[in-house]
Amino acid sequence: MSVVTPLTPSKGRNAELLLIVFAVVIVAVAYADVGMAVQGAVPPSLVTYSLGFLAIAIAFNLVLRWRAPYADPTLLPIATLLNGLGLVMIYRLDLANGRTFSDGFAFHQLLWSALAAAIAAGVLVVLRDHRLLRRYTYTAAAVGFGLLLLPLIPVLGQQINGSQIWIHVGGFSFQPSEIAKIILAVFFAGYLVQTRDALSVAGRKILGMTLPRARDLGPILVAWGLSLGVLVFEKDLGTSLLFFGLFVAMLYVATERVSWLAIGLVLFSAGAYAAYLLFGHVQERVLLWLHTFTPEALKASSQLADGLMGMAAGGLLGTGLGQGRPYLTPFAESDFIFPSFGEELGMVGLFALLALYALLVERGLRTSVGTRDGFGKLLAAGLAFSVALQVFVVVGGVTRVIPLTGLTMPFLSAGGSSLLANWTLVAILLRISDHARRPVPEAGPANPTGDAKTEVVRLR
Repeated sequence: MSVVTPLTPSKGRNAELLLIVFAVVIVAVAYADVGMAVQGAVPPSLVTYSLGFLAIAIAFNLVLRWRAPYADPTLLPIATLLNGLGLVMIYRLDLANGRTFSDGFAFHQLLWSALAAAIAAGVLVVLRDHRLLRRYTYTAAAVGFGLLLLPLIPVLGQQINGSQIWIHVGGFSFQPSEIAKIILAVFFAGYLVQTRDALSVAGRKILGMTLPRARDLGPILVAWGLSLGVLVFEKDLGTSLLFFGLFVAMLYVATERVSWLAIGLVLFSAGAYAAYLLFGHVQERVLLWLHTFTPEALKASSQLADGLMGMAAGGLLGTGLGQGRPYLTPFAESDFIFPSFGEELGMVGLFALLALYALLVERGLRTSVGTRDGFGKLLAAGLAFSVALQVFVVVGGVTRVIPLTGLTMPFLSAGGSSLLANWTLVAILLRISDHARRPVPEAGPANPTGDAKTEVVRLR
């Protein structure tokens, strides 16, 4: 009689550490290259910057060894590399605007990176099991929608560049919608796990497509109405699109019904057209999108035209780090950091960045597939989709695929709230992946027969 030995997956922490070191080396070389190109010498802050950034990533690796040893070993290196490259470009723009490392945006971004990584590590330590979040499904709904509405409070809300999406407290500005997307993903996952059976029930068949029952359309109509509310009252096209798109994507994952995607697309198209007819700021975004180089559009804003011309100047291989003029584009370190990379790294560099984001999303979806509980599957898929949607909205906006929205590029753009949200998102994915990759316990007192089905039920 042969004995089958169960396969224990590799933890991958040492491979993760090597990838982290490789990522920091790439960032350090890019940082030195910027200094040589702009100032003709290696930046004096290179050692401090590189060692500080390496310490942040290694500390996170140690937390994973302690609290999540089976977590996916590629998520942290990808986040580290993207975050580091964003710091390099922000430093390059600081030099162009006469700011030194200590008093520029790059130093503040490094501090925010350390704080964001520390908070993400704290999430891993406190959150021992992602399934605990399901207990707070409706609390997450209240908190998430509350964060979306927070900028509308007169004392706290602050309008920047025409959008009412910021709050200002004690000299600090914060964008609560960045945190809201994670909390709402928790709510959507918990809600859809409870209701997916009802939402999957077939209704009438129209044009070869089986539509859901009319009484089950309530959730998607509510999400549609709330997303329109964000668009109308906060003038935030990006958050509105991200919020509604996230719900529709998770609804499709939960029910596997293409009809929900079709209904979501119809509702989104109807809402977008109505918003275009009713609101001037939406009409301006459409003007900049369709007629970027006309006198009327350039009078309203030359930002998109400047970004496109910068990417055109970069061509296939780019001008080289520190040798372009991305600083001519307004908000080049935040909303338009992707065109800044396009000018100095070219199309090849942009494809490399998009490949990193694609890999990040793929690992999130792989985590969703491998997770053994329904809530974890939906939450991991929702978090992965939120990154994919945000990247699409930002890149689509700066390349004229869709109108500009004002969202920031995850990990790359300057901004503390975006870093905090995206590092926390990665921490939750790491926690779920640790559960997904951890071997199922063998037969013991709780499962004397070794029945795998019984053991999985017990884990749930």
